Order: sequence, then C-alpha cells, then structure tokens
Amino acid sequence: MKSGKLFQLRYLAAVLLTFLLCSPGILTAQQTGASKKIIAPTPPLGWNSWDSYGMRINEQQFRDNVEALHAKLQPSGYKYAVIDEGWYMVNPEDRPKPELLKYALDDYGRFIPVTDRFPSALRDGNNKGFEQLTSWVHSQGLKFGIHIIRGIPRESVARNLPIEGTNFKAQDAADQSDPCPWDPTSWGIKDNAAGQAWYDSLLRQYARWGVDLLKVDCISDHPYKANEIRQLHLAIQRSGRDIVLSLSPGPTQLSHQAEVGELAQMWRISNDIWDMWDSHNRPYPIGIKNQFENAARWAPYVKPGNWPDADMLPVGELRPFPDVGPGPRHTNLTPDEQRTQLSLWAMVRSPLIAGANLTLLDKDTVSLLTNAGMLRIDQTATASRQVLHEGDLVVWTADLPGNQHALALFNLGDKSMAVDRPLTDFALKADPRKLWNVWTGEHLQPGARMSATLDPHACLLLTIE
Repeated sequence: MKSGKLFQLRYLAAVLLTFLLCSPGILTAQQTGASKKIIAPTPPLGWNSWDSYGMRINEQQFRDNVEALHAKLQPSGYKYAVIDEGWYMVNPEDRPKPELLKYALDDYGRFIPVTDRFPSALRDGNNKGFEQLTSWVHSQGLKFGIHIIRGIPRESVARNLPIEGTNFKAQDAADQSDPCPWDPTSWGIKDNAAGQAWYDSLLRQYARWGVDLLKVDCISDHPYKANEIRQLHLAIQRSGRDIVLSLSPGPTQLSHQAEVGELAQMWRISNDIWDMWDSHNRPYPIGIKNQFENAARWAPYVKPGNWPDADMLPVGELRPFPDVGPGPRHTNLTPDEQRTQLSLWAMVRSPLIAGANLTLLDKDTVSLLTNAGMLRIDQTATASRQVLHEGDLVVWTADLPGNQHALALFNLGDKSMAVDRPLTDFALKADPRKLWNVWTGEHLQPGARMSATLDPHACLLLTIE
C-alpha cells in the first residue's frame, strides 16, 4: 500500500476515534484531565500591528516594535507581539483592488510570509516561515502571534494543491459556497475529514514556527462558524503546542458563550474599536462609549482561560498606515477618554492589546499602559460587574485579592457630573480603611460616601480596602 494512502487511512481512523472519545459519557480520565488545562490563565497583554500598520508591516518595523515592547511594556507584564493581517500579501497596498493581489504560498497551499517583507523567512533557498523571527521574539522573553482569515486560500483551491501528509486536495476541504463576506482571499472549510486535515496541517506549520497566539478572523460573528472553531480547537490540540486561540470579529453573540468558552481563550465582544468616543449608531467602527453595554453583558462569563475581548487600545501614535480614520495621527481620544477605556477594559478583565506604534511611545502613553493599579485590576480581579447605570452615570465594582475591591465611576455624558452617594449604593461596605485613586496615586480620605465631580467622558478609578 502506498504510504500516502496508509497515512490517510490512519488519519481517518484518528478522526473517528476522536469523535467517539469526545462523545458524552466516554471521556477518558486522561482527556478529562487535559480538558482542565488552562491556557491564558490571566488576560493576555501585548501589542498588535493593525492599528498602526494595517496590512503593510515589514520585518524591520516589527522588530523595532518588539524591541520597544521589550524595553517599555514587558516589565509591566506585556508579552504578546502579534503580526496582523496581510503578512502573506506581496502587494498589500492593492487590497482595495483584490483582483490585483498576489500571495505567497507553500507547496501545500498554505500562506507563508512574503520574503521581500520578511527576509528572515528565507533560509537555504527555502521559505521557512516565521521560524527565525519567532525564535528571536522568544529570546526577548516575549510570545509571538499571527492573524489569519478562516478557511483555505482561494488560489490554493484554484490550483487544487495537496494537503500536507494526506491524499486530500484543497478542493476536498474547501466550501466554495462559503466565502468570508468581506475578505477576498479564502474559501470556508467543509465540516469533513478533509477540512480537519487542512486545519491540522495549518497548525502543524504554526507549531513549527513557534506561534503562541492565533487570531482568526471572520469566524466569531458575521458569520459565526461553529464548525471551523471546533476544527481549529482540535487542530491546536493535535499540534502539541499551547496556542491561544483568539476569535474575531464581534460582536460574538451571548448565545454562543458556552461554546466559545470551551474552544477558545479570547473572543471579540464587539465590532472593531477605533479612536472615537461614540459611533452614533453606526455599526462599524464603534467608539469607547458604545462598549459599555457589551462589557456589562459579558462580565458574568469571564474566568481564567476565558477572556471576552473588548478589542485593541487605539492610543498613542497610530502611524504610518492605520486602517481606519483620517490618515496617520496621534489618537483622537482625549486623555480622559483614554483613561476611561483602560478603566473599563480593566474592570471587565479584557485582554489589553496596544495598537500604538511602540517606537513612537510618549511618556504619557507609557504611563497609561503601565499603570500598576489598573493592571492589577485587569490581571487579578476575581469577579466584576456593572452595579449601576443611571443616565450618564455608570458604576462598576470588582473583587480583588486580600478582601479589597475596585470601584469605577464613569461619566458617559458631554457635561460635567457631580456624584455624591453612599458606598452602600454600590454594594460596598460603608467603612473602608483605605481608599486611593488608581490614576493619580492619591490616597483619599475614607468615608461612607463617594463624592466626586466627573468631567465629560471621564472616570474615577479607585481601589478600596
């Protein structure tokens, strides 16, 4: 029997065995133990290239940002460096004219980095992917991530390229009736053995590269693709590498919370966030104010290994190629709006993924991202909830280790707001011993009431003992 045919029979047997073992009531003790392993026990902290580089980042720009991440943010816990969409595009500047796009593919139809943009991928005349770049990132004590669109490249399907290690071809795996509605690069994947073989081959490749986080787009909403999320989850398990699975875009529907919580570590709770306060009912992109309702809905489902993702932090310098907005710029968010975003993200325990060009970080943005009290809430809170939404006043509390609490008061309105209420209105004890302002570091006089004046779009973030 030919080796390829034997591999395929063994592969199909493995798929069947996995199906049987994963059926209710027949999980083995070993599998039950494995299912309890928590990947990403705290909300991931890091940087993603999208907000500043769009699809056009090259290797030198990425390395420069990683060096800045290592020097300025890593001491505060930031560790993921993620290359977003387009690393396989020869001419990403032609994205508005998809018929002109050209891609780099390996012999098995998988996207690989374009060597003109990522020269370290080329070794001994062969494209080795991100192996060398990932090794360098790891040498900095950091973790490496990439973005992909779900599915299989349309070019691979047109050429009907083989799927690595099997007798399947790309057309066996592709669902050509299921394109991503807003992306021209790929077809969806069939829920069959060939489709699973495709994702298995993809994750073997990424495991060889040393990928630590995989952001998969066009899968969490418009449309939600449960079968492909399951296939990716299984492929990650089979790869032998712990890889954080991040699902995009949102808003992921609350009805899917149990499924995404079982299969992924991060999933977007909204459409893309950009540097605006209010989208005024436009569905894309949305502003900081528009995220409050989403955050409140998802707060009960946050737990170690399950981090509903409020999206990136469009702070600092967004240049040279931000994908949305009026060209290269310093963030349009005011200082108050930036603190409000970080405060809400921390209270809901969202991943914190900076979008700024890290090579251009100013001291105010560094101070914003590395505030120790804000990060403590995001990384160590054991529960959080919205306790009040009354007009433009929104109040959150969070439980912290050591019987401490966090309290956040937000003014969503366009006018200043005076607040004078007993702490018991927020389900907090009336006689705190210590009270301090997270953003200013100021220790406040403890008392039974909370009195403050909040500027428009501003917040007060406190820790209470």
